This record gives sequence, C-alpha cells and structure tokens, in this order.
Amino acid sequence: MTWALDHLDQIFTLAGQHAWLAGLPLLIGLVISVPLGWLATRKAWLRTGLLTVTGLLYTIPSLALFILLPPLLGTKVLDPANVIIAMSIYTIALLTRTVADGLSAVDTSTRQAAVAMGYSTFGRFRAVDLPLAIPVVAAGLRVAAVSNVSIVSVASLIGISQLGYFLTDGYARSFPTEVWVGIVACLLLALVFDLVIQLLARVLTPWTRVAA
Repeated sequence: MTWALDHLDQIFTLAGQHAWLAGLPLLIGLVISVPLGWLATRKAWLRTGLLTVTGLLYTIPSLALFILLPPLLGTKVLDPANVIIAMSIYTIALLTRTVADGLSAVDTSTRQAAVAMGYSTFGRFRAVDLPLAIPVVAAGLRVAAVSNVSIVSVASLIGISQLGYFLTDGYARSFPTEVWVGIVACLLLALVFDLVIQLLARVLTPWTRVAA
C-alpha cells in the first residue's frame, strides 16, 4: 500500500493511457459493428459469412497482432495507433454477433407495426430496431470493454506505456507488490468501464424503467 501511495501520479498517468487505448477502440468498434450487425440480419448466407469472418478475427493472438501491424500499416512499433487498431479489430469481432443477435431479437409484431406506421427500412432500424437492441448490445459492449482492458496490458511487452507496465516491471524485478498494483488497477478500470456502459444503456432506454 505504501508503494502504491508513493506512486499515485504514475498510476493515474498510466491508467489514463490505458483507458484511452482500451476505450477509443470500443467506440470505433461499435460504430463499425452496428452496420455489420445490421447487414448480418438481412440474409442468412450473409449472416453466416460475416459472423464467421469477424469471429475468426478474435482468434489472432494479441501479441502477434501488435507485432504484425507496424509493417502492414507503415507505423513504428511503439506507435499507440497499432494498439488502437488491434483493439478495434477485437471489438468488432465481439460486437458484430452481439449487434446481429440484438437486432434479430426485436419482436416481429413490433417491426410490422413500424412498417404499418410508414417507417422505411432505415427509418425503422434507426427509430425502432436499434433502440430496442440496446440492452443486448450494451451487454456485449461490457464484455468487450473488460476484454480490451485485459488485452491492452499485453502491449507493455512491446513497450507501450499503460498499466501493464506494472506487471512486466514487477515481474522483471521480482516485486509482487508492483504486480498486484497493476492487477488491481486494471480491475478497477474495467469496473469503471462497466459502470459507465450500464449508465449509458440506462439513459438510452428510459422505457425499461417505466415498464419496471
């Protein structure tokens, strides 16, 4: 505890960098996953292909992806953009199926009612299908957030500054206290992400509170 108190400035600095590297890909991945998930609901063959391809992306080892991206993108090894792009890929891999499942779960009678009211295909998607899918999408986003916080720590192995530094440095120095500080800090950051996502989902779905 004394060591942690003596290094609070460093902990908060690395936590901010960690939050940026894990949080920005959540937004990028969500923006890309929503149209992909919508496309996956249009045709059965398209759903199978999209979900298979995006699902396979998650099987790529994170460390390998961090190393392979620089020569592919023309970036430097220590460029944070590599981590952001890699984490965006993992987020898309997790969220595309979630978005597709959420949209598919919308009641058929609700869709028919929207069509009867004159909604176009896109208008129904924007005003009816997507809002009703928010609880399912938020659940998937919570999983992706925790996953991102965990995987980002691996980037410390290639020299990217974030909370994973405490894990690698503590291990290298055989200093368990530093390792535990890194673990607890990652857990707390993941908890913050989870609470923020739950709060946003609650704000965006006021009808669920009325129903309750």
